[in-house]
Amino acid sequence: MIVLPDAAPLLDAAWRIDPALVRRGVPAHVSLLYPFVPEPALTGRDEEAVRSLAARFPAADLFLEEVVTASGFVAVGVPGLQPIVDAFRARWPGLRPYGGRFGARPAAHVTVAMGADDPAAAARVGAAIGSLLPLRTRAAAVRLVVQTEGGWQPRFTAPLGAGFPGPADDASERGEDAH
Repeated sequence: MIVLPDAAPLLDAAWRIDPALVRRGVPAHVSLLYPFVPEPALTGRDEEAVRSLAARFPAADLFLEEVVTASGFVAVGVPGLQPIVDAFRARWPGLRPYGGRFGARPAAHVTVAMGADDPAAAARVGAAIGSLLPLRTRAAAVRLVVQTEGGWQPRFTAPLGAGFPGPADDASERGEDAH
């Protein structure tokens, strides 16, 4: 997952409408591939692949502006993260995103409400989060989480763009002193 802390107000708005629609304790995030490799089957090779993929994509400033709804589901699209989402799915082609519920290539998104089977509740959530958009946020890292008896637990965090030179790296490559 890529946690987007600046998107937390979206979840708070949905919670104020109906607390049952929001998974408390799970931060606002974009799932890269869910379900992922189950913890007992997760290998060092998988972990290294997560780190490697994170390093290939730069940290990104994002602009969230579109409310997305489906049956019982309200989200905000995050098209700026679609390339990394696609890369994770390509790396683990045997894993079907969301068990195939949203097709073979669901769009990158922040889930705001699940189980909004009452159309009026879904509409209220959509209106509430729509009033908070557009929203700026930053994607900085991939967090690998695993499902345990105690709920979702972070396994590690890998910074985005570790394979990309930053301003200091660019300066040193040119023989400049980067202070």
